[in-house]
Amino acid sequence: MSSGHGGDSAPAPTGKPSDDSTLITTFSSLRIRNYRIYFLGSSISNIGTWMQRIAQDWLVHTLTGSAAAVGITMALQFLPMLLFGLYGGVLADRVNKRRLLLGTQAAMGITGLALAALTLSGQVNVYHVYALALVLGLITVVDNPTRQVFVTDIVGPRLLRNAVSLNSANFQSARLIGPAVAGFVITTVGSGWAFLCNGLSFIAPIIGLLLMRPAELVPAERAPRRKGQLMEGLRYVGGRPDLLWPIVLLGFVGTFGFNFPVFVIAFTDHVFHADADTYGLLNTLMAAGSVAGALLAARRGGRRMRFTVLTGALFGVLLFAAALAPNFLVFALLMAPIGIAGMTFVVTANSGLQMASEPAMRGRVISIYMMVFVGGTPIGSPLLGWVTDTFGPRTGMLTGGAICVLVAVAVALVLARIAGLRVRISLRAGHRGVMLVPRDARDPEELTATA
Repeated sequence: MSSGHGGDSAPAPTGKPSDDSTLITTFSSLRIRNYRIYFLGSSISNIGTWMQRIAQDWLVHTLTGSAAAVGITMALQFLPMLLFGLYGGVLADRVNKRRLLLGTQAAMGITGLALAALTLSGQVNVYHVYALALVLGLITVVDNPTRQVFVTDIVGPRLLRNAVSLNSANFQSARLIGPAVAGFVITTVGSGWAFLCNGLSFIAPIIGLLLMRPAELVPAERAPRRKGQLMEGLRYVGGRPDLLWPIVLLGFVGTFGFNFPVFVIAFTDHVFHADADTYGLLNTLMAAGSVAGALLAARRGGRRMRFTVLTGALFGVLLFAAALAPNFLVFALLMAPIGIAGMTFVVTANSGLQMASEPAMRGRVISIYMMVFVGGTPIGSPLLGWVTDTFGPRTGMLTGGAICVLVAVAVALVLARIAGLRVRISLRAGHRGVMLVPRDARDPEELTATA
């Protein structure tokens, strides 16, 4: 795999995190041996994960015929993150992350194999899917924040944003393959085989973790075990506006915007009257945009918070536009831009939060981020599923997009006020536009009148 476009300026691969000032290129993190192994194992597992996501959504919809039931499945899978997410962050700050990930990856593989056995034997019902989604959610409470902060141990702080971007590109690249393969498998041999592929795919990251060289990791200092660490994490975020308000925005966008299974499966079935292959195609198109967004973010060394807020607002606008799409072609063409905006928003927010956090607090900060971003799904998915079932798919998607836009604007105004800025609207020739200026800055009209 290419290491980027650095040319002769790139240093020879050493297999260890680099602290030099060499230009960061798109694939800089892949120069590190441990990260290459981690990346490859994740690539295989991510394809299986996307196969299971598509198969699970379609299975629940087939068993019930309800978008709300798909939302309930999502809710059960992500409810543990909302309730217990902070505990996962505390564990990630306390223990050996590599050993912890070996356990969580094995447990997630077992849940996939269990769902495969139930489905292939013909015994599966929606309550089995609900129960296994809940179990998977409980494992994810620990696995997710640990995987997020383990990246820093592998590549070091300098390449953190690059590695987070490549991880996102990896996950979304699997989305190009997984849904398409899942759609084919579902229509030819059934959902059970997709679940079996997912269960077996976890062998790859487990082998990858075992092949890593521990001596080449750069683990952060572990937080000592003591009382009050959950509240310490909450107070830390609450006292940092540069962490708090991006997390607030992430919470609303995750709760009401990132409900693609609810929105897209309803459009596929009730608006376009299509099958699982079409659902897989729409997910693949969105994934193509997500990969592009992640790779674009990987080339950038830094982003301002205003860029994160702007991409959150743009994501909502694009959801709004897709909800009003007059036909399938327009809806499908909007999937890629939605993927670009959504992934750029998530990558810049994630890496920005990690880079702004102290190493000993990073696990808890990321667990709070995941708690509100992923944990909001138990609220948003059933609610928007009900709106979709009651008022139609267009209304459900319009609602999600509108909330994302409104909250992004509100957060932008709050951050501007904290920074001592205000909005200036000028209609005068040569000064037209909307911009943020210092609160005590005088408007051009006032300066003209004074002169």
